[in-house]
Amino acid sequence: MSTTALYNDQGGGAEAAVEAGQESSVPGAAFGLFSADFKKNEDLKEMLESNKESQKLEAMKRVVGLIAKGKNASELFPAVVKNVASKNIELKKLVYVYLVRYAEEQQDLALLSISTFQRALKDPNQLIRASALRVLSSIRVSIIVPIVMLAIKEAAADLSPYVRKTSAHAIQKLYSLDPEQKEHLIQVIEKLLKDKSTLVAGSVVMAFEEVCPDRIDLIHKNYRKLCNLLVDVEEWGQVVIISMLTRYARTQFASPWREGAVFVENDDKTFYDSEPEGKKEEAEAKAYAMDPDHRLLLRNTKPLLQSRNTAVVMAVAQLYWHLAPKQEVSVVTKSLVRLLRSHREVQYVVLQNIATMSIQRKGMFEPFMKSFYVRSTDNTHIKTLKLEILTNLANEANISTILREFQTYVKSQDKAFAAATIQAIGRCATNISEVTDTCLNGLVLLLSNRDEGVVAESVVVIRKLLLTQPAQHGDIIKHMAKLFDKITVPMARASILWLMGEYCERVPKIAPDVLRKIAKSFTAEEDIVKLQAVNLAAKLYLTNSKQTKLLTQYILNLGKYDQNYDIRDRTRFIRQLIVPGDKSGALNKYARRILLAPKPAPVLQSAFKDRDRFQLGTLSHSLNSKAAGYQELSDWPAVAPDQSVRNVEVLEPVNEWAPPVGKAKPPKSDDKFYSDEDEQDEASESSSDDSGSSGSSGSSEASESASDKEDESSDESDKSSADSGKSSGESEKSSDGSERRKKSAAKKKTGKAQVEKCHAADSDSEQSGEQTSGSSTRSSSSESGSDSDELSAAKQQMNEVESKAKVQKTAEKEVSLLDLHDFFPAPANTSESSGLSSNLLADLEGLSLSAVSSSSTTTPVTSRSFVPVQSYDLLHHMSGKGLSAKYHFPRRPCLYGSGTVAVQVTLSNCCERPLEEIHVGERGPAGLQIHSFNTIERLDPEASVTVSMGIDFNDSTQAANFQLCTKEERFAVFIQPAVGELLTPCGLSETDFCKEQSQLRGMNETSATVAVATNDMSGQGVARRVLSVANVGAVASSESHLHRFAARTVSSGVLVLVLLDLKEEPGGGAKLTVNTEKSVMASMLLRDLKRALSQA
Repeated sequence: MSTTALYNDQGGGAEAAVEAGQESSVPGAAFGLFSADFKKNEDLKEMLESNKESQKLEAMKRVVGLIAKGKNASELFPAVVKNVASKNIELKKLVYVYLVRYAEEQQDLALLSISTFQRALKDPNQLIRASALRVLSSIRVSIIVPIVMLAIKEAAADLSPYVRKTSAHAIQKLYSLDPEQKEHLIQVIEKLLKDKSTLVAGSVVMAFEEVCPDRIDLIHKNYRKLCNLLVDVEEWGQVVIISMLTRYARTQFASPWREGAVFVENDDKTFYDSEPEGKKEEAEAKAYAMDPDHRLLLRNTKPLLQSRNTAVVMAVAQLYWHLAPKQEVSVVTKSLVRLLRSHREVQYVVLQNIATMSIQRKGMFEPFMKSFYVRSTDNTHIKTLKLEILTNLANEANISTILREFQTYVKSQDKAFAAATIQAIGRCATNISEVTDTCLNGLVLLLSNRDEGVVAESVVVIRKLLLTQPAQHGDIIKHMAKLFDKITVPMARASILWLMGEYCERVPKIAPDVLRKIAKSFTAEEDIVKLQAVNLAAKLYLTNSKQTKLLTQYILNLGKYDQNYDIRDRTRFIRQLIVPGDKSGALNKYARRILLAPKPAPVLQSAFKDRDRFQLGTLSHSLNSKAAGYQELSDWPAVAPDQSVRNVEVLEPVNEWAPPVGKAKPPKSDDKFYSDEDEQDEASESSSDDSGSSGSSGSSEASESASDKEDESSDESDKSSADSGKSSGESEKSSDGSERRKKSAAKKKTGKAQVEKCHAADSDSEQSGEQTSGSSTRSSSSESGSDSDELSAAKQQMNEVESKAKVQKTAEKEVSLLDLHDFFPAPANTSESSGLSSNLLADLEGLSLSAVSSSSTTTPVTSRSFVPVQSYDLLHHMSGKGLSAKYHFPRRPCLYGSGTVAVQVTLSNCCERPLEEIHVGERGPAGLQIHSFNTIERLDPEASVTVSMGIDFNDSTQAANFQLCTKEERFAVFIQPAVGELLTPCGLSETDFCKEQSQLRGMNETSATVAVATNDMSGQGVARRVLSVANVGAVASSESHLHRFAARTVSSGVLVLVLLDLKEEPGGGAKLTVNTEKSVMASMLLRDLKRALSQA
C-alpha cells in the first residue's frame, strides 16, 4: 500500500491527499514540502472554479476547515472571491466567512467586490446583509470609509436586530480605521443605545466603550432600560454592560460607604418613638438614602450571580465590591467560591480577586476557609494564591488550624510552594503576636531540614522576625551562626552575615569568627554575600577593632579589585568612611551612627496589599500594573448629580371608551341619595337596553354620554364617559354646583327620556333630537333654579347657535367618539347599522387630528378613493372557547401616539353563555409597545363589539404577541402586520417627488421589472392595486404612463417613494422602483407590489 493511500485511510484529510499527490509529481524530491515547485490546494481551486454548485460548496467547507485549523489559505483568495455573487445562500455565507478572515490581507482584490457587497446589504436574508457589512468593515482601506459609514447608518436602522448588532461591531472597526469619523459614529451609537433588542444592547455598549467612553450623557436616558434588559442580554454583552454601569454608577450616585452613615431605606421606627434633639440632628446628618436607580442596578444584577458564565459572575462580584453597601457585599461570596470548581485558568483569576477582597474584609470568606485548602492536584500558582488567602484569613480563632495545615505544606515536594509556606508562617507570626514565639521555634527547627531551599527561606524569615524582638533571641542568632558552614544558598548566607553585623555587640565572640570564615571564601562567594561581608567587616571594625582590624583590611583589599563594580565602589566608600586618614572627610566621625543606626522592623505584608487601586476583574488588577486601555474608577461624588436626567417621558395610554354591549352591570350612582326613583329609572333603562341590538345599544350610550357632557350633569352611569367629560365640565360645576345637585334627579329623568326617544328615531332625527333635548334640559334647569339668572339664559342662546361647534369640540376632547363603529370602516363580517347620521360623520371627518398626526411636516392626503377592508383571524371561536376575534387595519391616525399603527379588533361571542371581563393580558416582545382597549365587562351570546388598539411596530413586520383574556381563560394571539400597513400616506407635488427621489439613489433604490395585468390599466385601476397592499398616497403625474405614490413610515417617519413606469421595458413588462433609506422594507414592499400588480 502506498504512503498516500495509507495516510488517507488513517483520516489524514483532503489536504494531506493533495500534498502527497503533488509530492509524487516532483522528481528527485524526498518530500514535496521542501520543493520549490510545490503547489498546494490545486484541487480546491479547480472545484471553486467549477460550474457545479455542489463542488463549490464542498470546496468552501474544506477551505473554512483549513482556516479553523489555523492553516494559511490566502492563496485561494482569487478563486474564492469569484463566488461572492453566488445565488446559493449557503455558499455565499461560507465565502463571506473566508473574506472576513483575509479581506485585510488582500485589500486590492477585496475592493473589486465592493459593489457586490453593497448589493448584498439589501438582500432579504438577514445573515447575508450582516455578513456583507462584516466583510465591508474588514477592508482596511481609507478610501472606502464613506461607503462603510453609509452602510453602518443603514444597518443601524435595519429591521433585523442581528444586522443592527453587526453594525455596532462595525462601528469599532471603522473608528480604528478613521478616528475622524467619531462624531458621526457617536450619532449612530446614540441611536443604537435606544434599541430595545437584547441582541443589540451588549454590542452597542462595547462600541460606546471603544469610541466615546467619556460621553456619560448618552447613558442617562438608557440607564434604566439597560438595567432591566441586563438579565436577557447574551453573556458577553452582560460583562460589558456591567463594567460600563459600574463606571457610570461611581459618577452618578452618592457613596454608601460613608463612616457612620445610617441607612433609612427600611426605617421601621414606630410613630411614638422619640429621641433627644441632639441625637435626632446627628442621625439626620448621617442618614443615607440610596438612590432608587442605584438600588435598581444592584437588584437587577444579583440574579446574574447564578450565571453559568464565570466572567458574568466575576463582573457582578466586582460591581458589588465597588458599589454596594459594605453589609451587602457578602452576597457574592458563595458564587465566587463556586467558581473554584472550574478550570485552573478561571481559578487563578478568581483567587486573585478573592485575595484582594480578603485583605479588607476577612469575614466574607472566613466561613469558607476549607475551600482554600491546597490540593495535591493544584498547580503551583494556584497553591500560592490559596496560601495567600489563608494567611489573610488567619486570626486568633483559626490560627492553630491554619498552622497545622502549613506544617503539611512545608513538607511538599514543590520547592517554590514550600518556600512560600515559610513566608506565610512568618506573616502569621508578625500579624498575630500570640503565636510569634511558636512560629519562630518552628522555623528554627526547619533550619535542620535536609532541603537547602527550606533552610534558606527559614533563615530569611527568621532574620525578619528577629528584628521585632532582638533582645530575647540571642540563642537563635548563635544557632544560625553554627549553621553558616552548612548553608550554601546565597540569600541565606547573606542573611546570617547581616544578622551577625546587626547584633555584633550581642555576640562579640561569634561575630569575628564568622568574619574569619567568610574571609577565606570571599573570592568564591556570590555578589550579595560579598556585599554583606564588607558590611560585617566595617561594623566589627567600629565595635571590635583590636580583633578584626587585619581581617577588615584583608577583605577591603579583596573587594577593591573585585570584578563587580558595585563591590569595588562599596569597598572604597567603606574604607574612606571607617579608616581615619588625611583624605577622609567629615563623615568619618559619623561612621558609627551611619552603619550601626537602629533599623525599623520590616513589615511582612501581602503582595495584594495595594492591588485594590485597580478595578477588580481587570487585566491591570491581575498584572498589578496599569494595562493599555484601562479606565480608572472615579471617586464617589461628594454630592450626587441630579437624578432627573435618567427620567424618560413615557407616553401614557389613552383611556378608550368601550361601548357596553349586552347586559352590562349599571354602576352605582351617587344621586340616589336625593331620589329613590333613580333605581326604578335605571332598572327600566337596563331592560330597554337589553331589548335593543348591540349596535343601537352602543349608539344610545354614546348619545347619553354626549348629552350628559353638554348638560354638564353628574350622571355616572358610564365611568368612561364621566372621565372624558370631567375636564370640560369643571368650570360650571364650581359656579352652580349646589343648584345642580338639588335638580340632578329631574335632569337625569329628562336626559334618559331623550335617550329612549333617540332609540326609536332614525339617525338624522336622533341627532337633532339630542341637541334639542340638551337645550331644553338647560332651559328647564335654569328656569326652575332662578328665572332671573341672566347667565343661564345666555348659555341657552349660545347653545342653539354653537351646537355644531360644540359637537366638534366634544369630538376633539372625547377620544371615545373616535372609537365608534361608524368613524372607522367596519369589518366585512359585521352587520350592525350605523349609529351616527351622515351629517355628524361629515363633521367628524373634518376634525383636525394634528395632535396625533404621524409627522408634523407631512402634508395630509386628500380622501382616499379606495381603502381595502381585509380582516384577519385573531382567534377562532373553537380555539377561544366561544370567543371569536378578527382584526383589520383601518389606515387612520392612531390616538395612542404618532408612531403607532391603528388596529381594529372585532370581538364576537359565539357561545350560549355571556363572556365577562374581556381584556388584554401579558404582552411582548419587549421592543414593541402595545396599547390595549379597556376591559369589556360583559359580552352577551351572539353579540359583538369592535374596539381599537395601537401598536408601535418600530417599522418592523415582527408580530405583536399578547394574551386575549376573559374572566376564566387566557388565549395567546398575535397581530402580524403587512409591510404596507406600516406606512402612512403623505402628499407631495410632482416636483417634490422627483427632488426627493434624486436624493435616494444608489443603495437607497430598489427596482424590478413587473408583468402588469392588462385587464385594468387606467390610473384608478393601478392605484387600486397599489393601495390594496400599501397605505400610500397618489402623487399627481403629468405623464400618463408614470404613476407615483408617496408615504412615510409610521414609527420613524422615513420617506418611501414608489414609481411605476408602464412604458414597456426592453425585456417586457413595466418598471417598478421603490426609493427609501430602509432598504429591507423596500425589498419586502417591492415583492408585495409585484404580486398585486401582476394579478388580474
